[in-house]
Amino acid sequence: MAEQNAAPSAVDETQPILNYEKIYVKDMSIEIPHAPAIFLEQEAPALETQLNVEANNFAEGLYEVVVTATVTTKIKDKVVFLIELGQGGIFQIRNFPADQIDPLIGIHCASVLYPYLRANVADLITRAGFPALHLPNVNFEAFYTQRLEQAQAANGAAAPTTIMSPTH
Repeated sequence: MAEQNAAPSAVDETQPILNYEKIYVKDMSIEIPHAPAIFLEQEAPALETQLNVEANNFAEGLYEVVVTATVTTKIKDKVVFLIELGQGGIFQIRNFPADQIDPLIGIHCASVLYPYLRANVADLITRAGFPALHLPNVNFEAFYTQRLEQAQAANGAAAPTTIMSPTH
């Protein structure tokens, strides 16, 4: 039997790496401009949601990605509540081709952060004294593709690192 003296294999420094280092709330605010009278309203409010994804390459291979939701409910012309919540994350992205970075951020990283954002929005609404509200699931691949097509149609630009959803 042959003796195996092979050294343990070294970590391949060229392998793509995609990890999240930290997930956190970057910004959170709620406004209830017509309290306390708004709590007496019986009519169901209209809901409007806007999403935004932004990224910042703040260090070698490290990206801060923030998914922001702005949730507004209104009864007639009165705002019931307005919530803005930015769910942030630090992602390590290394050894990927440059043309894959924006899709990773706009699709994968946003998809990792969104469940945290949904839970925090639902918690904030409940703590503000309103019935539970859960944001719908989001297909970030479709949003990314839509935004890319809009950018290319407008001026032939590359994939954006900011993605805006249409209003729900």
